[in-house]
Amino acid sequence: MKAVLLCAGYATRLYPLTENQPKALLPVGGKPILEHLFEKIEVLGSVDQIFIVTNDKFYTPFEKWADGGNRRKKIQVVNDGTRTNDERLGAIGDLVLVLKKFKIRDDVGVFAGDNLFDSDFESFFSFARGRRPHASIGVVEVPKGIASRYGIVRVDAENRITEFYEKPEKPLSNLASTGVYWFAKEGLDFLDRYIGGGHNADRPGDYVRWLVEVDQVFAYPFEGKWFDIGDFESYREAERYFQKGSSTL
Repeated sequence: MKAVLLCAGYATRLYPLTENQPKALLPVGGKPILEHLFEKIEVLGSVDQIFIVTNDKFYTPFEKWADGGNRRKKIQVVNDGTRTNDERLGAIGDLVLVLKKFKIRDDVGVFAGDNLFDSDFESFFSFARGRRPHASIGVVEVPKGIASRYGIVRVDAENRITEFYEKPEKPLSNLASTGVYWFAKEGLDFLDRYIGGGHNADRPGDYVRWLVEVDQVFAYPFEGKWFDIGDFESYREAERYFQKGSSTL
């Protein structure tokens, strides 16, 4: 399995912190956000290659990070060539770039580079492989009062997603899509169909919603804490959580 970490955003909501530093390399609990995520991916025996896709503006900081530390698995940093938020390819555009550039025809685990989890990923990928050739995503239960901030899913008794809503005004569920996805190699052609159809290449949720309509997608419920670091409030919350020493991340 290949792991692709999506780190090409410009994080304008966190300016000035991220004006000259990528969000994924902001410190939380004494180490970069990305380091927490990478440590959980590196131990997965099923992962044989790790790709980090970023932009031209932040390519060098990611290269320096990848070359530091004692890495058990090689990291390939990929430059998507963009320099500004207006030029960005989007998460799906960056994923397709990596798949085509390296001619990947393998199962792919995809991770948003600004997410933090309590849980490990082994159970998620075991769940996902059991549902191949269909895709799987990670979900968490969030308080109903903030569910409208996220991509929200409804599932049936077999955890098959029946509906997906991106930031609905009146959520019908409190199961939020996280930044973790698994795509079987048999299903990678759906990405080409999606891009070829002129659909939005920016938000992964738009692709998942489309995929629910043309195929089957399953949801794996993560337990424990989850942080989607998109603004100052969520960044401070993650910092407070780590400062208390209550996380096993």
